[in-house]
Amino acid sequence: MIAAERFDTEIRPFRMDVSEADLEDLHDRLARTRWPEELPGVGWSYGVALGYVKELAEYWRTSYDWRKHEALLNEFPQFTTTIDGTNVHFLHMRSPEPAALPLILTHGWPGSVAEFLDVIGPLTDPRSHGGDPADAFDVVVPSIPGYGFSGPTPDTGWDSARIARAWAELMNRLGYERYGAHGGDAGALISRELGILKPAGLVGVHVLQIFAFPSGDPAEMADLSDFDKEALQILSGFEDRAGYLKIQQTRPQTLAYALTDSPAGQLAWNSELFMGFAGENVDGVDRDRFLTHVMMYWLTATAGSSARQYYEDARTGAGYREVPNTVPTGVAVFKNDFHTIRRFAERANNIVHWSVSDRGGHFAATDAPDLLIWDLREFFRGLR
Repeated sequence: MIAAERFDTEIRPFRMDVSEADLEDLHDRLARTRWPEELPGVGWSYGVALGYVKELAEYWRTSYDWRKHEALLNEFPQFTTTIDGTNVHFLHMRSPEPAALPLILTHGWPGSVAEFLDVIGPLTDPRSHGGDPADAFDVVVPSIPGYGFSGPTPDTGWDSARIARAWAELMNRLGYERYGAHGGDAGALISRELGILKPAGLVGVHVLQIFAFPSGDPAEMADLSDFDKEALQILSGFEDRAGYLKIQQTRPQTLAYALTDSPAGQLAWNSELFMGFAGENVDGVDRDRFLTHVMMYWLTATAGSSARQYYEDARTGAGYREVPNTVPTGVAVFKNDFHTIRRFAERANNIVHWSVSDRGGHFAATDAPDLLIWDLREFFRGLR
């Protein structure tokens, strides 16, 4: 069946329509959560704090309205298509401006296509949002294979490089001869791999992070700015805190049993990165938007298949590899995110645009959409 589907190029309209039975099952499971104990006074130092998860799980059960957010998502035209044997779900908004540049936006983990809900309108129709119509984009927002309504991938090997090849096919299938790419987190890895692939028509790549580390050459470490020294400290200590990273790189199937069976488990796991390892982002994240991301994983049972991207990247090096990306590349560094160190990133990337913002974080499309919109317009203005 998979072999036959590899040659299916049909693009099918899609609409989110979750059954009431699935929502009732979710509420029932949340009501019956078996909670762990917690050491007194440890906060987030051992992992996501119990009080936070309990409170947010109760809000999810009693106050969060999936139908409201489902309707919001359904305001955007959605489609599915089969690429390389796997289903790909995507939002596709065409601009009213005839000279709009197509742009593929790729979300991260534990995000979803909902990351971009606040930027789609201004990007596609700047005229109606106080912008210059010459900056308009046609916007394509796919769910990464293995995530959300793309559903689980059917075979091994879906690393960031293979996903990038699928994106090139998707843009070709949509009839776009010239286009740009943007991504953050896992989406940054995929977008950079698209630059390495360099398909015909790709004019530029814009990312929120380039995960480049020191090469080992002492000269490279000389005269680092205080900003870069701080960034290096954050990068060096990241793996000591990011337990989710090691588990998803090594045992995604084992993890899947817990998260697919327990919505409270899925909620806590997704909170690890989204809320910050010390819970520093809790008050700054819109809880309804975050729960919409969590719902994308829960409703589609894609906790395990999304984690497999980390497993595959760890084995192929596609998480970040020192392979030249010669496509014009822009990097937007946000204050409360991992700070890309430019001299490291320039070893294997053609960086022609660099910006540093005084606010915003790892999921900038959600917490600083105005700054991201401005930066995308600025970067691609010279590449149209």
